[in-house]
This record gives sequence, C-alpha cells and structure tokens, in this order.
Amino acid sequence: MVMSPCPEKKQVGFISTRLAGTDGVSLEARKWADVFKKEGFKCFYFAGELEYPPEQSFLVKEAHFTHPDIVEIQRGCFGVHTRSPEVTRKIHEMSDYLKKRIYEFIHEFDLGILVIENALAIPMNIPLGIAITEAIAESGICAIAHHHDFFWERQRFLTNSVWDYLNMAFPPNLPPIHHVVINSSADNQLSLRTGISATLIPNVMDFENEAGPPDVYAQDVRERFDIPADAVFVLQPTRVVRRKGIEHAIELVSRLGMKAKLLISHASGDEGYDYEGRVRDYAQLMDTDTMFLSDSVMNQRCLIEGGCKAYTPFDLYPHCDLVTYPSDFEGFGNAFLEAIYFRKPIVVNNYSIYTVDIKPKGFKVIEMNGYVTNESIELAREILKNKDMRAKWVEHNYQLARRHYSYSVLQRRLRNLIYDCFVPG
Repeated sequence: MVMSPCPEKKQVGFISTRLAGTDGVSLEARKWADVFKKEGFKCFYFAGELEYPPEQSFLVKEAHFTHPDIVEIQRGCFGVHTRSPEVTRKIHEMSDYLKKRIYEFIHEFDLGILVIENALAIPMNIPLGIAITEAIAESGICAIAHHHDFFWERQRFLTNSVWDYLNMAFPPNLPPIHHVVINSSADNQLSLRTGISATLIPNVMDFENEAGPPDVYAQDVRERFDIPADAVFVLQPTRVVRRKGIEHAIELVSRLGMKAKLLISHASGDEGYDYEGRVRDYAQLMDTDTMFLSDSVMNQRCLIEGGCKAYTPFDLYPHCDLVTYPSDFEGFGNAFLEAIYFRKPIVVNNYSIYTVDIKPKGFKVIEMNGYVTNESIELAREILKNKDMRAKWVEHNYQLARRHYSYSVLQRRLRNLIYDCFVPG
C-alpha cells in the first residue's frame, strides 16, 4: 500500500543498525532528533541497539551489525569474489524479516517520515539496507537518508561478492528518498558514482548554548584518572581504530618535553582489537603515560563495577589542556567540533575533509601533515604555556563554529527537507 506524504503526520522514525553510544552516527542522530522536536515532531527509533525510552523504541536485534546471523552473512560477502547460494538465501530471508519489522515500526507509530542514519551508505548490515530500500520503494513513504560515510571510502568493503546489492541499496536511487551528506567530497562522489544529488548538512554542535563549568559529578576527573595538577592533560576523544592515527598523539606527547598524560576515551569498536594492541605497545616504546578509558567512559553517567563512576566524553573535555585529533580520514570530524565547543586547543592532521571543508573557514589549530613535525611540537608547547594566546585562539574558533556549525544551520536546512517531503515535486 502506497503511503502519500501527509503534513498532519508529525511523527518521524529514525532507523539504523545502532542508535546508542558515542559513535558519530548515534551522536548526530540525537542532534537531528532535537531539531525535529523543535519543529514539532515526535521521534521514534528502530535499531539493533537503542538507548531511548521504551515507548519511543522499536528494538530489532537482527538490525545490529554484531548479530550472529548478520556476522555470518557479512563473512560470505566481503573479502571474497563470489558468494554461495546459501549466503544469498540467508540475505533474502533476513531482509524479508527485517522489512516486516520496518512496516510494523511505521504502522505502530504512524510515521510520516523516515530518517535513515547511515544504514543506506555503508554495508554493515546488507539485509537491513535491502529491507529499508524495498520498504520505501513499496510504500512510497518519504525518507531522508543521512549518509555519514560510503562503502567506497573503506578499503575493507571493496573486495566483495555483493556488487548487485551495493548498487541496489547503498545508496538506492528512489524518488521518495532525499539524500543528505556531511561533506563536499561525499556530495561530489555520490553524484559521480550514482547520479544522485544530495543536500550537504555538516555535523553540528549546540554553539548557541555554551558549555558550563563541570558540575559536582565531574569535578574529580583529574583525580580519578591520576592526572597530577602540574601535568598536561591531553585528550584523544576517539575510538581506537587505525584511521584515527593515535600513534601521532603518542609521539607528540612523548616529544613535548613536558609532564603529560594522554587519555584515550573510546573503545576499539567494530574494526577489531589488533590496532589497540599496536597502540599500547607504541605508547610503552615511546615511554608515554597513556590511559585507555573505554571501561570508564560511557554515553551516560552511571556506576560501574566496584561502585566507581563512569563519565561521559563531555565530562572529560572541560578538564583537558589539549585535544589531539590526528586522523588520516574522517567523514567530518565530531571531535573537532567538540574541542571547539569546550574551547580547547586542538592538534589536527590535515585529513581530506578538514582540508577542503573546515580549514578554509579560518580555524586556528596546530596542524600536522601525516606526521609530527618539530614545528607542530613547538606550537603545541607555546599554546600550552601562553594563556593569552590560547584564550584568543579558542574564542576565535568558537565564534567561527557558531556561524558555520550550529544547530541553527541544521534547523534551517532540515526545514527545507521537511517541506520537500510534504510538498513533493
């Protein structure tokens, strides 16, 4: 049954593999939901892992990329050139099941718009992408596909046996879908590869509302993680995956020539643990005081084993002296905006999206070009020692970000997409 866009349906449904935790997709989905709510919508959520109230949630474990059946399917699809009939059968069975659940989600919450968070861009769950595509094609429901990174940007997806499915659903070219990308390179590549035109909406932060000082809960961060008062607290606010270039942060801290401690906030994530072992070994080799906080930093404050407090990443930022962000590749760069939001100086590698989309805005940062240089070390030392210079830099950066990456930017552009959904053609 075809569903016509209806302006009276002020319910929006977010769909992804996971909408929980501190990964970039989950964080941006929350920001989009905040803006939809300001526009008068009620928000509901479909994923394999959720952290929203039950009355707003539609949990389907098979939507998660770590579900055993999905992991088995993925093994038969990537790193190989042909797939077995058994893998094809499993893909069809799972996509049919997920499509039924998507229809249930739509009808249970009487949804007028779907927002697909990266599930039609990167094939972490092939059956889910197929299911979403078919549900939209069959129902005609308006959808906004929010693409954070595409499969062609990740080497591990390029050797595969599923080009038919990738061309069909990652992303699909369907009239009811309005595509959104987060950087200009993705916009260009999407058009070149698929003929699809997209709206560019960068990642944002709530720069209209400044961060306050740490509250009572987070006042003891330095004490909790044994950071002496006279030591430089360097924060690496990312997952421990290879493209984050964490070796550069370790080298920089080692070469500062200052008493310093490096804290790495997030876990290894979905790309295995070999790189984490490499980082631990390198920190030991460089004699850098390094601490991995994945067991103590969560998406929400809580008590963990032993009655200790768990902190959020936002609890850490106010206490740090320097943020390192030496990534080789990023879809955009949430940690960059977070450092600016908390008025912290930042070390940035010249990854492509930063160079093309962010750097021309005029931000003042400590740059490196693929490796740590003497100049970047000297500038880092200067910014850490010179309070006046640091204050001017972070205030300049905050005002720039407020102009280009605030919620008001997101709200303006989402309003246009919502209008296009309800008034097609």
